[in-house]
Amino acid sequence: MLSSLIMKKSITLLLLAAIAAISCRKPYDPPAITKPNGYLVVEGTINSGADSTFIKLSRTINISSNAQISSELHAVVSVQGDQGTFYPLTEMGNGKYSCAGLNLDNAHQYRLSIKTTDNKQYQSAYMTELNSPAIDSVSWDTKGALNVPGVNIYVNTHDPSGKVLYYRWTYNETWAFHASFSSCCYTNGDTILPRNAKMDITDCWQSDTSSNIILGSSAKLSKDVILKAPVTQVVSTAEKLETTYSILVTQYALTADGYNFYKNVRLTSQGLGGIFDAEPSQINGNITCVSNPAEPVIGYIGVGATTKQRIFITTAQLPSWAAIPFYPGCTIFMIGVPPHECCSYGVGGFNEVDEYINYLSSSFFKGTTSLPLVPVAPIGLPGQPPTGYTATERQCADCTLRGTNKKPAFFP
Repeated sequence: MLSSLIMKKSITLLLLAAIAAISCRKPYDPPAITKPNGYLVVEGTINSGADSTFIKLSRTINISSNAQISSELHAVVSVQGDQGTFYPLTEMGNGKYSCAGLNLDNAHQYRLSIKTTDNKQYQSAYMTELNSPAIDSVSWDTKGALNVPGVNIYVNTHDPSGKVLYYRWTYNETWAFHASFSSCCYTNGDTILPRNAKMDITDCWQSDTSSNIILGSSAKLSKDVILKAPVTQVVSTAEKLETTYSILVTQYALTADGYNFYKNVRLTSQGLGGIFDAEPSQINGNITCVSNPAEPVIGYIGVGATTKQRIFITTAQLPSWAAIPFYPGCTIFMIGVPPHECCSYGVGGFNEVDEYINYLSSSFFKGTTSLPLVPVAPIGLPGQPPTGYTATERQCADCTLRGTNKKPAFFP
């Protein structure tokens, strides 16, 4: 998440406090923009409890580059304790590293250590464990924001001990959705055959993760209570609300320095673009390059256990909203035996229908559909051989183009 925000707003502009000044008369290209190799970006938290620790490494990119995110591969990443303990992380691919639950001793401090393939060493500051209190609830309502109807998601929490005054939240969304038409059968290139339950492509599930930085603080309140902190909004016409929507909210406890780091990132990455927005500024984390202390490193690594809570929202709980189809304009075509008179196929069997579905000249449906088609339902009298099939474009009948037909274990 942090890397995507940084890349969107060209974090290379944020590394030097003065690089925002670009003369309207004479263009100025600061060194950070043209640096051939990006600075290291470190995302994640050392989870001190039973949950796994996940760390993501990437590199900043030049503002003139067409690249999206440059993942840092083949690094040696570990968690180190001030008493000499050592916990290696395993590379998962795409710059992601992980290890199973550490269950750390809260009497000691811990840090993250990174060695990259260019033999540079990076370390975060030793940090004391700061655990997240339990999430009291994840709530929601349907009060429209800015006259846009939808579902608003909130998080509520408090810390009875008063130790945690700063919070950060992330979330994972999962929702069920359907293809526009239910396909009863499939083609194997020669024959049309019925689908079994495992081959269903009508009902699917899709997931997404938070992309914005969500923060909260009770530091200026009389009690350490967070009430209805906004998490996200889902507009009423979104496919996410078509049947069942689920959101898993994860809560992190932050130190004051950690909170200020994420607040600065949010201000400079999510707020740039308008004349009244914050100017680019340097982002100071708690990670340094041991090999070259002058080299900027972006990231803040805390230590502590997280807490989570999941809720489900069904259409029965919502107003009578109508979702806008992801693929509008889906159409059913009638394919009989013999096929359409425009085509010179022989009379007599399913092979002609199958061939028609798979190999029909695109000129017949030019500007209307993309081939091949997917059979939807048989045409004919019950108990009699089909005289043809209805069919549609693949994206209108195959939900696996955008999701999975394997139901998540946590879904009802």
